[in-house]
Amino acid sequence: MSVEFVDTNVFVYAFIVGPKQQVARERLTAGGTISVQVLNEFASVMTKKMRQPWNDVERFLSVIRVRFPSASPLTLETHAAAFALARDHSLAFYDALILAAATEAGCGTLYSEDFQHGRRFGDLTIVNPFLSRA
Repeated sequence: MSVEFVDTNVFVYAFIVGPKQQVARERLTAGGTISVQVLNEFASVMTKKMRQPWNDVERFLSVIRVRFPSASPLTLETHAAAFALARDHSLAFYDALILAAATEAGCGTLYSEDFQHGRRFGDLTIVNPFLSRA
């Protein structure tokens, strides 16, 4: 069974009422792997874009950390790998950083809606968890 990495957008949908919430909560409950970047982006999106109070965001992050008790660090190696991915595949740098972290963690699946469903980067396959139920 391959390790699964979950991108920030899945967590945002898990805490915002809408048509993607149930699927996002199922992914949250299933656990997997994340990076520190996912936690940082989540805090930023929830406070700035979604205008959630800091206390609520702190509570949401606690829920995430229960299901994802360790987060891959962002290292110089992760940065260099992301730079190469962004350059070679014309990706936004922060998207490439997610890919690099997932690859370094040995993941076979990246759950995200920010990439083309089914696209592969080496042994990593992108899966949009919202496609069949959106």
